[in-house]
Amino acid sequence: MENKLLIRLAKTDDLDVLVEFNRAMARETEDKDLSLEIVTAGVETLLKNSDFGFYVVAENNDKVAASLMVTTEWSDWRNGRFWWIQSVYVHPKFRRQGIYRKLYEFVKEKARNEQNELRICGFRLYVDHQNTVAQKTYKALGMKDTGYMIYEELELGLQ
Repeated sequence: MENKLLIRLAKTDDLDVLVEFNRAMARETEDKDLSLEIVTAGVETLLKNSDFGFYVVAENNDKVAASLMVTTEWSDWRNGRFWWIQSVYVHPKFRRQGIYRKLYEFVKEKARNEQNELRICGFRLYVDHQNTVAQKTYKALGMKDTGYMIYEELELGLQ
C-alpha cells in the first residue's frame, strides 16, 4: 500500500467523495444524518475559497481513501494562526494503516513551507470524549489534551 498512496490537496473534482466522507463521519461519530444539500454547499464553498481553509486527501490507486479539512484561528497570544484539523475521515477499508499520520505530516510540511507568508503557531483538533482510538493516534503524533472543553450555540434550525 505504501508506494500506492498519494497525499495531495483536494480539488473541485473531489467534491462528491468529500461530501460522502463528511456524511459518513457524522453518522459514525454522532449518529447524525447530515443534509446532502447543505454539506455539498459547505464543501463546495471551502473548495472554491481558500481563505476559509483547504482539504487534504489520501489517494490509494487513484481512489480517495481518506480526507481532512484545515481551517484557521488567529491567536493574539501567539501572533500567529492555529490550523484546526477537522472532518477527519478514513474509509473503513483503509483504517489502522497509518494514513492519518501521512495526512498530518503533509499538513505540517505545508505549514513549514508557508511560514514566510503567515505564521502558523500550532495545530489543533477536537475529538469526541469516547473516541479513544483517535485520541491514542493524536497523542502518538505528539498532540496533547489541552484541558479545554468546546461549547457552541448553533443557528436556529441547524443540528
